[in-house]
Order: sequence, then C-alpha cells, then structure tokens
Amino acid sequence: MKHYNYIFTGSGLSALMTVFKMVQSQKFDNKTILLIDENAKKTNDRTWCFWEKSNGEFDSIVSKKWDLALFANEKFRRELDFNPYQYKMIRGLDFYNHVFGTISKQGNVTFLNKKVIDFSDLDSKVVIKTETESFTCNKLFNSIYNPEIVKSQNKYPLLSQHFIGWFVKTKAEVFNPEQATFMDFSIEQKGNTRFMYVLPTSTTEALLEPTLFSHHLLKKEEYEAEIQLYLKKLGVSDFEITEKEQGNIPMTCYPFWKYNTKNIINIGSAGGWTKASTGFTFRHTTKKAKKLVDFIQKNSDFRKFHKKDKFWFYDLLFLDVLDKNNELGSKVFSSLFKKGNPSLVLKFLDHETSYLEDFQVMLKCPKIPFVKALLGRIFRF
Repeated sequence: MKHYNYIFTGSGLSALMTVFKMVQSQKFDNKTILLIDENAKKTNDRTWCFWEKSNGEFDSIVSKKWDLALFANEKFRRELDFNPYQYKMIRGLDFYNHVFGTISKQGNVTFLNKKVIDFSDLDSKVVIKTETESFTCNKLFNSIYNPEIVKSQNKYPLLSQHFIGWFVKTKAEVFNPEQATFMDFSIEQKGNTRFMYVLPTSTTEALLEPTLFSHHLLKKEEYEAEIQLYLKKLGVSDFEITEKEQGNIPMTCYPFWKYNTKNIINIGSAGGWTKASTGFTFRHTTKKAKKLVDFIQKNSDFRKFHKKDKFWFYDLLFLDVLDKNNELGSKVFSSLFKKGNPSLVLKFLDHETSYLEDFQVMLKCPKIPFVKALLGRIFRF
C-alpha cells in the first residue's frame, strides 16, 4: 500500500480550501498529500456567495459583487446597504480551476478519481480503502458526510437548506445588476421557511433560487414552478434557461467532532463546518481551513482541534425554533433586517461580534420562541 503524509477523502470546498492553505503556507512542501474523490470537479455544480470587507484573496475569481441587496416579505421591502461589506459570488468551477491550477504545480500533491469505501485509524497509521486499492497515511481529513449519524438521534435537530437554481436570460431588461435579492419571503410559505434568492449579473441575466430551511425536500417540479411564478410576477414571459444547479446543505449543530480521532478529523459538512443557522459555507470554511492548517503545524492530535463557542449555541437555539415551528423563519429574519443594522447582522453571522453586539442583534428577534427554545434546550443537555 502506498503511504502519504496526508490524505483527504472527498475534495469538496473544505478539502480543497485546506490543501490550498497548506500550499500557500509553504510549510508542507516536503509532505505528500493525496486527495481522493469520485467527482472529478470538472463541472459548475454550485455557486458560493459570501460577504467581506474590501478586496479579498479570491477576488480574481469572483464573478460578481454587490454593495446593495433587497430584503422583503409580504408586508415590507427594504434596500440593504452592506457597507463596509460587499456581497460576492464565486462559481464552483472557477474555484475548482483556481485551486487545482495552484496545487497542480506542486509535485507533492496528487488527485485520485476514485470512490472511498472505508477508512480506519490504527493508531500508528490510517488505512483508506477505495473500490480498487488501499492507501495508508499519517493523518486523514474526511469530508464525506454521513447523514445517518445525525438522523439516528433527536438531541440535535437536522434541517436542510435546499434549492434548485435557474440561471436565466430574459428578453426584457428586468433585473437590477447593482442589487442582489438577499431574501424575499413574499413567496407563499406553505408552513415552512421559504424565500427567493436572486443574483442578477446584468439587466437580462440572473440566478434565481427558491430556497427552504426545512426538514423535507420538495419535488423538482415544485422548485421550478416557484421560479416560473416569480418570473411572471417580474413581468417576464420570454426567457431561456442557460444553466441549472441544485443543493441540499445540512443545517445542524450536531457535535461531529466527537468522532475525530488522534489521526482522523472530520471537515466540511462531515465536521459541522457549515454555518448551521443559514447554510453559508464559503467564509466559514476559509476561516476553519486556515485555523486547521495552523493547528497541524503545532499539534499531532486532531481531538484537540475543535472548540465550541457562543455562536454554536446561538445557532442551536435558532434550529430548535425552526425544528418545532418551521414557519417562523420569515418572522425571525424579518425582525433582524426590517430596522436592524445590516452590516451588524452580517458581522454577527460571521462570528465576529462582541457580547454587546450580540445583545443588540438578539433584541431585534421575537422573544417568546427563543425563550421557549432556551428552556427546552436546558432540559435536553
């Protein structure tokens, strides 16, 4: 069996970001690294959006930026000024090409297009099995998510952020390319948390995604009917679909880190790296990957990496609210954005606020659902 210093099972955002950070650090040039994934990452399978101040390290592959965004529900509409933040979009294929273009220049990094079927920590080494061969390594980074782990318990809720997106090109000029639609809750809620997400790239081009935070997925036709209805409300009758995407992001505060061993760490969705209350992934993964790369330069036991913080608990309470009353999402987000400071909310969602700022954000939220969630959570711990 061929041996590597580091092996990544799965090569999604978390794995690629971590390897990218390892290469950037130049601290691992003498270490052998293997990425194994059955997906060759040759298609544009997703779109990531995030906010950050001024210029960022991935600006060269950002396909669109917005300074303004729209928030709406059935009763009000508000234009949000994100200053000092910009809202940014990166297409999945652009990110893959950027990262693989960088790591392909490294003689110590290898990509293998195979399916991983098993791995185990033998203390002195880790063994990884694919359908055709096996490998060993000193440290394993696993990003293959197993939903059954979360579904088999009821202490920590599991919801999904799920959507189907259409990239459309319209004959008429109907979009404002200077303003993204961050959340539009004016669409029919049907007992769930549902909103339309619109990313316009020109006056005639945009990505539209009906998005849900809920327990169950919809039929494909239901998402697509919602897009058609929304376009009709915009006055669009003549359009073409240039591309499609779909996603299902787990939203949970389940403690995946308890499955970390000395030599195996779970990352990405498999490690709880997704922002549990919103599904936003890119910025959180960037931060986590940097911390992990710094960690492995000084530590050899992955069980010491994870640290629970206040934001984990905030997210848990929000998921408890949506778990019991899934229709309350519109009310919660509307309370934050109707009169609140948009940049402070974004700072809060980025886990960068002080306790005083946390309190300022929380004061905007409906009190009774969260008090009930807090009392219920005390008895579940």
